Amino acid sequence: MAKKPDDKIDFKKSLDAYQAHRGRFRIVDVPDMQYLMTDGHGDPNTSPSFTQAVEALYPVAYKLKFASKRDLGRDYVVPPLEGLWWAEDMAAFTVARDKSRWDWTLMLMVPDWIDQTMFTTAVEQTGAKRRPARLDDVRLQTLSEGRCVQTLHIGSFDDEAGFLAQLHHGFIPENGLRLAGTHHEIYLSDHRKVAPDKQRTILRQPITIGTEG
Repeated sequence: MAKKPDDKIDFKKSLDAYQAHRGRFRIVDVPDMQYLMTDGHGDPNTSPSFTQAVEALYPVAYKLKFASKRDLGRDYVVPPLEGLWWAEDMAAFTVARDKSRWDWTLMLMVPDWIDQTMFTTAVEQTGAKRRPARLDDVRLQTLSEGRCVQTLHIGSFDDEAGFLAQLHHGFIPENGLRLAGTHHEIYLSDHRKVAPDKQRTILRQPITIGTEG
């Protein structure tokens, strides 16, 4: 019997918003996308809250994936982990890299056919056994970023500062643009399995036209 073609959607291959190139800043119009989100503060390497956020997001994401396939006949690959990052003084993020002062929102994208009822059911099912500590902090929310500039960074997270400085103080102002939103990272590699120097991360920055007066 011939094997059925795999109709599972892989958004990081099918969506232009997940395409980036190393050594090139690319302007892209990102559509509104909905995510499972959890907020936090502090160094991601040492904060228990960060680990607990990851442990809460993934079970809900997989409950939604299985429900979509079972109930709607629409299967998909759970997209990569993403994060929004900022600090009250952005120099703590882009220059000093003082991670203890960072704020963050961890995210997993879910398709637009996933609705609030499906989300609520997935959270309830996730909490039925071995309830994640931060399950109640997970929400379903749409993110509107619009026009952004992004690039592919290959290497350790700690090596991003130079690329961000080039983006913020070079490419963006040199092209008559300015920052208009929160720094966004998309983790194409699993940091638990991939060596730091080979990790692939999309660095994204929302922008707008014009300079500040």
